Amino acid sequence: MEAEIPDKLFFKIGEVARLTSLRPSVLRYWETEFSELHPQKSRTGQRLYSRKEVDLILDIKRLLYLEKLTIRGARRALGVKGRNRIGESSGGHTTNEILEIIKEVKIDLIKIRDLL
Repeated sequence: MEAEIPDKLFFKIGEVARLTSLRPSVLRYWETEFSELHPQKSRTGQRLYSRKEVDLILDIKRLLYLEKLTIRGARRALGVKGRNRIGESSGGHTTNEILEIIKEVKIDLIKIRDLL
């Protein structure tokens, strides 16, 4: 499903549409629904997508078309994905692992409080 993304800094909307097999109107609509997707515009008003934004579009497409999430669900999944990246970069733990540790600490603190 994913196309090989050429080694370029910016892509015009037609190029992104071909790479992602999406219509330009879908890309423009997604810009209104996903705040992370905000391509620059050239002096002539042509949308210029960065490589990071093309990757984001492929992620959104996967969430909507393969995982069958709603736009709202895709927004949430992208938010969780961003938090997981932060969790992985801080100490090598994912967000889920950190949440499990916090739960264990909370249980231990409750036990200590009850002893007092």
